[in-house]
This record gives sequence, structure tokens and C-alpha cells, in this order.
Amino acid sequence: MTLFEASTGRHCHNAVSPLHSSVYFAPEPGDELAALGLERGAMVYLASRAAPLGTVDAGTVTATFYNFNHQHVQRHIPAAWTVTTPEAVLTARLRGADRTLRRLLGPEVIMSTQMTEAAELALHATEACRREARPLYAANADLPVPEEPHLALWHAATLLREHRGDGHLAALAIAGLSGIEALVLHNATGRAPTSALFMRTRGWSAQQWDTARDQLRERGLLDEAGDLTQAGTALRGETEVLTDRLDAAPYDHLGPAATARLTELAGGFSKTLRAAGAFPAVHFGKG
Repeated sequence: MTLFEASTGRHCHNAVSPLHSSVYFAPEPGDELAALGLERGAMVYLASRAAPLGTVDAGTVTATFYNFNHQHVQRHIPAAWTVTTPEAVLTARLRGADRTLRRLLGPEVIMSTQMTEAAELALHATEACRREARPLYAANADLPVPEEPHLALWHAATLLREHRGDGHLAALAIAGLSGIEALVLHNATGRAPTSALFMRTRGWSAQQWDTARDQLRERGLLDEAGDLTQAGTALRGETEVLTDRLDAAPYDHLGPAATARLTELAGGFSKTLRAAGAFPAVHFGKG
């Protein structure tokens, strides 16, 4: 695979992924899941993302999510499955995605031929995704494809996101980064969610965050100000290149022209999502 192909695949992923991740910042999915009896916040998130795996325990969730404090996960999983079922969560999750996308994109975009085209392209890309060592992707891949194009695209975006994500976790493990260290290093770029959001949603304390930062300084990956060093930047680059290699199959299967078209279409939808406030700026930055 050439460097151009790797860059193209990553660029397409960056255009498609917001179509999935917009649900994590929207009220509609939380409303749907809270109606099942789940606690808003961590329980809703953990249950909705873990539901394709079935009634799993906390250990499985911690392993597959990678950067969550295990004690934090234990407070919500498997308790969520005493309140409702994974099947009910999956149904509510899809209703929440439907409501979110309809509100943020508007009826004209939802009903457009471009939406149908993007869904077809993204689903075609997923045909080449690999199940081996990719538990979150494989679990989602067993779910039926929704009939409506905007939900089919959301489903495909979920598959592509989890496929890349599972591979990225392997790259982080090879890099010798713990879950919290990966978060701290990502936050140091200034383009990630804030440290406050990471700590709140992943269950890490300020002391644990500071300890992880000190450990990264000892490895020469962060400087005294908490900024990436040359070595830190290089390590992040290496993990992204390895992630690209592990995630090449969908975009190789789609081909350069179709990948570029999916990037164009999904990028336009993602731009509309951002303009509609899908990703509040207050949640992003080095603070």
C-alpha cells in the first residue's frame, strides 16, 4: 500500500466518522436510552456502545474500549443489563441516531440522492472489513443494515469507525501506551476533547491524569509544559501509520475514485453537522 493510499483512507475515515460520533454529543440518543431506565451519562454511553456485544461484563467493555478506568466501567456494567436488554438498547440507539441526523442535517439532505449514494459507497467499503481481532467491529457487523439511507450510512459509518478503532487499539498497545496515557498524549495535540471531558467520561481522576502525564514525560514524549516532544509526535505518527495499514482494506476495496467520492459526500454532511452545532467547541482543546 502506498503512502498516498494510506493518507486517502485516513482522510475518508475522518470525513465519515463524524456521522457516527455526532450521536455522542446529541440529546436524542440519551433521551431514548434513559427512557429504558438507564442512567444518563456513563451508563447510557457504555451500554449503547457495548450493546452489540451482548450482555457482557465490565472486563470485556474495559478491554474493548481501552481508555476507560475499569472501576468506572464496573459501576455501570453489568448493572445496565439488569435494567434493560442489549436488544432494547440497540433499537433505542437507532431511534436516537435517526432523530439526531434528521434534526442536524434537515429533511432535504436526509432525502437527497447524495445520501443514498453515500450509503451505498460506505456499505460497499465495509464489505472488505476484517473481523479477526476486531470485537467491536465484528459485533456491529452482525446487526442488520437499516433500510433508510441515512440510517444505512450511519450504520456503515459505525462499522468503519469501529473497524479502524479496533486496529488503532492494537497500534496503541504496540506503542506501549496504557489507556489513560493514550488519552493524555492525544489531548496534548490540542485537537482532541479536553482533559476535563476525558476524565469525566472515562472515569479518571485528576491525580491519575497527572501521574500518566508524568510517566509520559519520563519517556520523553511530553515536555515540562505538557506539550508533545519530537519523540511524542513521532510516536503518534507511527501509531497512525500502523492504524492506516490495519485499516486499508475497506478503501482498497472501494478504490481511489469511489473513496474520493465518499470522502466528498461524507465530508459535506459532516460539515453540515458541525455547522448545526453537533460538536460543541467547549468540549475540544488542550484544556
